[in-house]
Amino acid sequence: MSTHIGAEMGDIAETVLMPGDPLRAKYVAENFLEDVVQYNSVRNAFGYTGTYKGHRVSVQGTGMGIPSISIYTNELIKFFGVKHLMRIGSIGGFGESVKIRDILIAQSASTDSAIIQNTFKAGVIYAPTADFNMLLTAYEAAKAANVPVKVGNIFSADRFYNDEIDYQQLIDYGVLGTEMETAALYMLAAKYGVQALSINTVSDNLTTGEALSAAERQSSFSEMMTVALETAIKL
Repeated sequence: MSTHIGAEMGDIAETVLMPGDPLRAKYVAENFLEDVVQYNSVRNAFGYTGTYKGHRVSVQGTGMGIPSISIYTNELIKFFGVKHLMRIGSIGGFGESVKIRDILIAQSASTDSAIIQNTFKAGVIYAPTADFNMLLTAYEAAKAANVPVKVGNIFSADRFYNDEIDYQQLIDYGVLGTEMETAALYMLAAKYGVQALSINTVSDNLTTGEALSAAERQSSFSEMMTVALETAIKL
């Protein structure tokens, strides 16, 4: 048991899907997994373990933002021996070529968070990146399922409401979209020598103004969930 996860060693699979919304974790468990056991309800950050096509997989809600996902990433790795971590989340797309419900796989994650500076001190700007084998597996799974998928750099914002950020500059430099967690996930995975990947569905587009409703964000990302699970069973 850890501070924020009320489980025992062995309750959690080596591969964990990590949605920000705990209700999305519940949705995945109830609609995609078999023989499900709930191992966590601390702070309503629901966690479940079950099987997908005979393979043991867990799904753990992480909350929003770099501080929150950092807590769950640290504890899953240090206290429960997790080896493969996959964020499955929503992302705001950039540019007219990024469409609603496209899947964006983060090859790397830029950020305005001080987490990198505070870790590496002055002189080093560390670049958090995905595990290549996980990325390739997820990309091939999306292509095999004819799911619209793009791979590239995303931006992990430290604030949701940020009037000062220059989104156009990020677009000009090829950034595909913005969310709030991936940079921390990738950095911590590198620190502990485990594998991590961030798979995101475009829920809104900051350029065109298109957006899905909150209810649609919670339960309609079935293609992303399937891609993540098909990746999980190949690790």
